[in-house]
This record gives sequence, structure tokens and C-alpha cells, in this order.
Amino acid sequence: MLTISDNKHYLLEDGKPFFWLGDTGWLIFGNLTDDEAYTYLRNRAEKGFNVIQAVLIYSTEGMETVNRMHWGAAGIYKTKEYWEHVDRIIKMADDLGLYMALLPSWGSLLKTGVITEDNILEYGSFLADRYKNYSNIIWVLGGDIKAEDYKAAYRKLGAYLKFSTPNKLITFHPFGRCSSTMWFSDDEWLDFNMFQSGHRRYDQCNLGAWDDIDSPSYYGEDNWKYVLHDHALSNKPVLDAEPSYEWIIQGLHNHDEPYWTAKHVRRYAYWSVLAGACGHTYGDNSVMQFYTGGHDGVSYGVVCNWDEAIHHEGSGQMHFLKDIMQSVDFINGKPDDSLLLSGQKEKHERIAVFAGGSFLIAYDYLGNEFTLDTHNYTGRDMWWISPVTGVKSYIDKCSSDSFTAKKFAKVEGDDTDRVLLIK
Repeated sequence: MLTISDNKHYLLEDGKPFFWLGDTGWLIFGNLTDDEAYTYLRNRAEKGFNVIQAVLIYSTEGMETVNRMHWGAAGIYKTKEYWEHVDRIIKMADDLGLYMALLPSWGSLLKTGVITEDNILEYGSFLADRYKNYSNIIWVLGGDIKAEDYKAAYRKLGAYLKFSTPNKLITFHPFGRCSSTMWFSDDEWLDFNMFQSGHRRYDQCNLGAWDDIDSPSYYGEDNWKYVLHDHALSNKPVLDAEPSYEWIIQGLHNHDEPYWTAKHVRRYAYWSVLAGACGHTYGDNSVMQFYTGGHDGVSYGVVCNWDEAIHHEGSGQMHFLKDIMQSVDFINGKPDDSLLLSGQKEKHERIAVFAGGSFLIAYDYLGNEFTLDTHNYTGRDMWWISPVTGVKSYIDKCSSDSFTAKKFAKVEGDDTDRVLLIK
């Protein structure tokens, strides 16, 4: 059973620290068979993922162009067979040690009036009754939506699910470059916050596209800023539930733009977690929609089918971050720029520092020189860890009040990110 830590910033499982490592498998129920779902879930479980974000109803008849994504057979959600298929996948996930973070519906169903404040509890009561005894479910309201016009409906559903299934955590998945704190920071039914840092570069604030947003909280690639922003507004755990996906076009819309790749998704993960997030959700463009080719409306420059994409390198590197965090008392850690004697820098030059009384973790994306205050860590062991391979390279015992990491000599274009661990 998942609960919230005493300091309100992290999750616990049966009283022990739980590091959320999620994957976006949005369309697993509509687009995969039972056998295919098992292949995907086992792949993720063996890579250290422990949460799968998935939507129960993505679209209905007449919604063929929603976000330009494929969704399987329209209307299948109405059938007894569909819900038995959902049941089997959730049970399959449980057997593999995975939580299912379930969105009752994608936000578009509220935008189009399929789900309203008047009928939302009819669906909510169906879900609560069907899944109240499942132990591996987390409720995720929203679904890529700005909730301003739908707050009453979501509050109604959130309060109902909290009352009807009190042993399940509830959160909200918002629109790109938004956070649940924009609408629900003080709501009692919401146990932890999610933000969607999204898929745009620093220079892609406004693209003249449907997913532009007029918001003062546009941080570009600095997803760590959402963590600090949300902790200042709400004393609840928070995580990046949708950063840039691996192998998705930067900015989503222009196929002449480059792709986000493994080194980028690693940076988003380390930056947000070392800013105090309770975990992180990874995503792959093909996997999140379970793309198989042969249909119209291909999303965002998919490069291969999902059964090939599950092997993309970024998905196999996420657990190194989880392993590092679980090797220390992360529940009692905090981001600490004051330990950077060389000073904090901006954008890609940022050095993310997270520390507790017995440990210090620093993530360096570009491999530049930096100096840390280590006077509280003398006598402790030090390692460099590769976020690409997970290999730990022992340095020495910390023997002075400061440590200077020399510039990482690499061939131009190679991965330069590295993690320093002292404990």
C-alpha cells in the first residue's frame, strides 16, 4: 500500500521509501493484446520500472483526430470484453510488481462534453466498484488538460474516489508546461502533484501550435524548476509525469527538428529527482501509443514500432537513477546548491546537487569542472557513476573540505553526463 512520507515530499510502500519510476504506456488497453501487454510489462518490470501510466478511455466515436494519435477500435470501451481485458492487464502488472497509474479518461472527453460534471460519478462509481479491491492502482485524473473549465467535475470525481477507495493515492496529469498545483494544490483528495514539463526546448516557448500555453511558468528544459515551484505552493510530493519522450520530435510538430534522445531523457530524470521530486516518469514516443504502423495520424515522427522501441537505450538507463537514490536515505535529503563552491550555472551547465547528512549526489550534464563543499563528508567513500552504463568507478575516501571535479575529457558528441556519489 502506498502512502505519503511524514515530511510530505515522498512516497512510502508499506512504510518503506518508494521511489516512483514510471513509464508512459498510455494506450496499452486499447492497442495491445494480452500477450503483447505481457511482453511490454515484463520488459519494463525487468528494467526496474514500478509504475505504468495508462488511460482507460482515450477516445470515443467521432474523435479520430484527438492529438493525432491512434487508439484502437473506437467504442470498444463499452463492451464487457474490453473491461475483462483491462482487468487481466492490471492483474498481470500486479503479478510483475507494477502499479498501474490509471487515468479514467483522457482530458479530451471532458473538452468534448462526453464526460461532464453531471455524469462523471456514474463512471466514477463503476471504476470504484470494479477496482476497489485491487492493490496496485493509483488514480490519475486529468490527461493532458488545462483543468480551469473542468475543476468542478474533477473535484467531484477526486473526492468520490478518495471516499470510495481510500487505500489508493490520487493525483492529476495536466497539460504541457502545467502542474496540478495550478488548480488543485490545496485539495484534500489530491495526494501528490504531477507536472508535465513537456517536449519543447528552451527556444520553443511559442510555436503557433495547438499546444501553446500562455503561462508564466514556462521553464523550457529546466524541469527541475517545476519541482521547486510546486513544493513552494503545496506541501505534497511531486514528480515530472511527462518530460520529453525518447525519440519524439523536439517541439512535436516540425519534422525538420531533431529528436529527443537517451541523453536528454536522462538529464530530465536526474534534474527533477535531484531537485526533490519523489520519482520520475520516462516515456518513449512509439511505446506511449504502441505504434504498429499502417494507420493514419502517426504521432510526432515515430521512428519504429513499439516492440522495437521498448529496447531503446534510455529505458534501460532509468533504473541507474533509481538504484542511486535507493542506496541512500533520499527521504531525508534535499537539493542543496549551497554546496557548489564554484557557483550554480544556468541551463545545460547546471550541476544538480542533492544531499543528506550521510550522502551527497551531484549530476553534471556537460562534464564541466565544478567544486563542492565536502567538509561534512570527510572519511566517506566517493564514486563516479556513469548514467549510461551504471558502472561505478571508485575515487577515494573524501579527505578534504572541498572536492574539485575536473573537466570530463570526451570526444565531441559523446555522452558527457556523470554522477558523483559520496556516502
